[in-house]
Amino acid sequence: MSRCVSVIDGSGGNLLSVRRAFERAGAKVQFVNDGDGIRKAERIVVPGVGAFGRGMDALRGLALVEPLREFIAGGGSVLGICLGLQFLFEVGEEFGEHSGLGVLRGRVRRLPDRDTADRPLRIPHIGWNALLRPRDETQWRGTILERVAPGYAVYFVHSFAAEPVDPRNILAECEYGGHRVVAAVQHGRLYGVQFHPEKSGETGLTIIKTFLEL
Repeated sequence: MSRCVSVIDGSGGNLLSVRRAFERAGAKVQFVNDGDGIRKAERIVVPGVGAFGRGMDALRGLALVEPLREFIAGGGSVLGICLGLQFLFEVGEEFGEHSGLGVLRGRVRRLPDRDTADRPLRIPHIGWNALLRPRDETQWRGTILERVAPGYAVYFVHSFAAEPVDPRNILAECEYGGHRVVAAVQHGRLYGVQFHPEKSGETGLTIIKTFLEL
């Protein structure tokens, strides 16, 4: 059975790649760029690439911020991808401070430019990296990572990462230069992934399929 996905068109994401990946997973994809489209959505994907402030300005310019907040507050199923994860937080620090959607408490800060041995660390973080459980008690059952085992690799491209106030919002991390970096977040039916599932091969496709089936 086809599942409908509404992809936000306006936050600068790689829409074609996202659409192809979700269609491959069996979804019927439509692009939305107004509040009415959000209110009628079955589930929403918020992609995004580029700068935090500019992306949020684009959402505000389309009057999408309040409809998105309302959809999330009503328990709607949402997946933020890359910058779309970062939008979920209160503040992004890229090129100054910029307000996000604020549906999760925390800030989005630049990745460290030195590793834990104080050697220069390449920024942005680009490439494949393994997903890790942030704490021993963290369970992936019943989440978008249910069919993924710790150590499975996904594809990242980012210079900033979320730092949630509540550690229970952290679903997965990765390690970069010895630092633990947030790779996925969750609150109820709200999910965000810092990596690109649409570029992460079979593991990414598995995550997308699980999101569609939850």
